[in-house]
Amino acid sequence: MTAHHLSVRFRYGLRHSAPGQIVFLGLIWLFSQEVVRATGLPLTGGIVGLALVLLLLATRRISVLSLRRGASWFLAELLLFFIPAVLAVLNYPQLFGLLGLKIMVVILGGTVAVMGVTAMTVELSGKWRARHAASHALDA
Repeated sequence: MTAHHLSVRFRYGLRHSAPGQIVFLGLIWLFSQEVVRATGLPLTGGIVGLALVLLLLATRRISVLSLRRGASWFLAELLLFFIPAVLAVLNYPQLFGLLGLKIMVVILGGTVAVMGVTAMTVELSGKWRARHAASHALDA
């Protein structure tokens, strides 16, 4: 069996196996963690892994089809990755009292403020664009 034949079989297997893609993405993450640890980069392994996957996709070393099933599984099960955060909140019972309520008000208020400012910005830029296009139509 030649190296090319093994490469083709690996790529075919990776494209058609969601567990294989999940393992492949996990290996990229582990490799990225080690790169961060060895180089002392002020980034997380996940960010370096994302950049590595983007580089591999951009240089066509791997195709989107080689990661689609595994990435879809990760996205479908995303809630599982937040369970540790929920358990960590349980370690701080004061968050279920007045302090937690204050934090929730700040989070919700900030979210509403950002959404409102974004909506106003989009609305104003749309009106500006319409006026700008109308004035150019009159000039022509």
